[in-house]
Amino acid sequence: MAATALTDRYAANLHGVLSCYDRIIVTGTLPGACYAGGMTSFLYSRGIRIFDYPRLAEPLRDRIRERAQQVCADASIEIEHVNKSHIRKEDLVARVLARRGDTPGLVHVISAMAACASYKPWLDKSNGHVYLRPDSDKCLHYYFYFIDQGFGLCYLRVPTWAPFPLQFYCNGHSALARSLQREGIDFVQEDNAFLRIADLARAQALADAFNPEQLHRCLTRYAHWLCPVAEVFAQNDWHWSIRQAEYSTDLMFRSQHILRPLYDAISRQAVLAADAPRVAGFLGKKITPSLAQELGSRPSTRIEGRCIKHYMGAAGVKAYDKFSRVLRVETTVNDVSFFKHHRRVEHKGAPATRELAPLKKSIYSLIDLREILLGCNQRYLAFLSSLDDPSAGECDLQRLSQPRVGTPPSVKGLNFFNATDRQLLCTLQHGEFNIHGWRRADLVARLPMPPSAMSRQLRRLHTLGVIKKVTHTYRYYLTRLGRAAIAAACSLTRFSIVPAMAAAH
Repeated sequence: MAATALTDRYAANLHGVLSCYDRIIVTGTLPGACYAGGMTSFLYSRGIRIFDYPRLAEPLRDRIRERAQQVCADASIEIEHVNKSHIRKEDLVARVLARRGDTPGLVHVISAMAACASYKPWLDKSNGHVYLRPDSDKCLHYYFYFIDQGFGLCYLRVPTWAPFPLQFYCNGHSALARSLQREGIDFVQEDNAFLRIADLARAQALADAFNPEQLHRCLTRYAHWLCPVAEVFAQNDWHWSIRQAEYSTDLMFRSQHILRPLYDAISRQAVLAADAPRVAGFLGKKITPSLAQELGSRPSTRIEGRCIKHYMGAAGVKAYDKFSRVLRVETTVNDVSFFKHHRRVEHKGAPATRELAPLKKSIYSLIDLREILLGCNQRYLAFLSSLDDPSAGECDLQRLSQPRVGTPPSVKGLNFFNATDRQLLCTLQHGEFNIHGWRRADLVARLPMPPSAMSRQLRRLHTLGVIKKVTHTYRYYLTRLGRAAIAAACSLTRFSIVPAMAAAH
């Protein structure tokens, strides 16, 4: 028998389920200048000596610095330089946002020294050829943070040294929040997670309508504005490719008291139950003898909550609780060619065919990538649904054992080790009460307790949900929860606790 899905099991405790892109990181490269051979050809075509390559790059560096200063002056913003690795740029931007609000426009500009790709002039003494070869160095980077009308909070990282590879960040949840605001749909958001959305069906439709063409136009506009060097290399656009993408499926719970015990239970089991074939299965892969990728599972504790991550090579699927209100299942990929799908494949000197091939890294693959990552999330959710879920039992135990205060009537919780409570509960378990139930007089005749005290005990058990009254009578009977709790307490006391205490002597 198939296990009930978590979404069905907790349907009454959920605001809903939302699947959406989360973090998206895109890199932009200038065609013809993004690799050493192309830059070498460009220098020869312009009549520039290879060893004069720095003379080409230095004026472009100054042009980017001047543009950054001009952009900041127009927005009345000062560039903040960060030279400590422990300082989080997100924290600096968050403080600025707290002052200025979420109005579209430039938010902040941060500069920092960081590693960058570069080229090094080289002379091959064996044949006398002079060319550029790949190298790495450090240069000043500008981080332009801005709020886009369509994509929300984003940043563009611009290096000041050739070949000027750009990096752009956006978040699908921020883009969805902007869309919901435009359509007047009420929602509650905490960080990059939605706690509640008034029109969930429309929100899902907007999330599914994430448009790579709109993203491309946005990328081109900001690249030409903040990195004005493309025309030097006779290019009118960058080539944009996916560096990292995250796609999440969020179960939005109504209460923290429901999610906390559930996540405690499944997180412990998931790490142990997810073996290598299962992890590969989550990501749509199989374990083969030729596999040469790292594969495993690990739990960790984050600021937002605890996280379980299963990874295989460049991809991984994880689950974590955000603010104890959202159970997020998320698939992350750092190299989209890790996944394969059926697409048109071009062949050199032969007609194109349609076959199973790795996903292209172009930003236009975000459409097909969404379906692939959603499938990974759904397979992992099905796995979590198959795990034992004792969270309901933990909630019932808290309900029975904790005192009810603040809301009348106030009652004490059950103490299964208290002699009075244990004697009363064992009496309720007698076989003659299973069919017709009992009255107060039946219990008074069996227990050393006055009628007034027995009435208070019955009212207490009724409030806790242990017993239920028969309509229009003075009879009571045990509820399903009451029968299970009393049987477990009596069995545990008789067969485990008492023998263990006796053995101690």
